[in-house]
Formats: sequence, C-alpha cells, structure tokens
Amino acid sequence: MNEFEKDVQYNKNDAIDSGIGFVVSFVFFFLIFAVGQAIDLLL
Repeated sequence: MNEFEKDVQYNKNDAIDSGIGFVVSFVFFFLIFAVGQAIDLLL
C-alpha cells in the first residue's frame, strides 16, 4: 500500500461524479442536436 492510498484527499464516491459527468455531457450534446434541428426546421 503506497502513501497516496493512506492519505486520501478526496473520499467521495467516484460513481456519483462519473454519473454527473455523463449526464452533463449528454445534456450538452443534446442541446447541440436540438439547436441544429431547430435551425434545420426554420430554414
């Protein structure tokens, strides 16, 4: 066991953070898609 495993600075659950990152990236790409579809519909 190395010294970094003993002295952990961040001890929250990584699954929660990765889930939030997935949702944020999904919403971002969905917004890009929705804007593109709206422009395509209007023009």
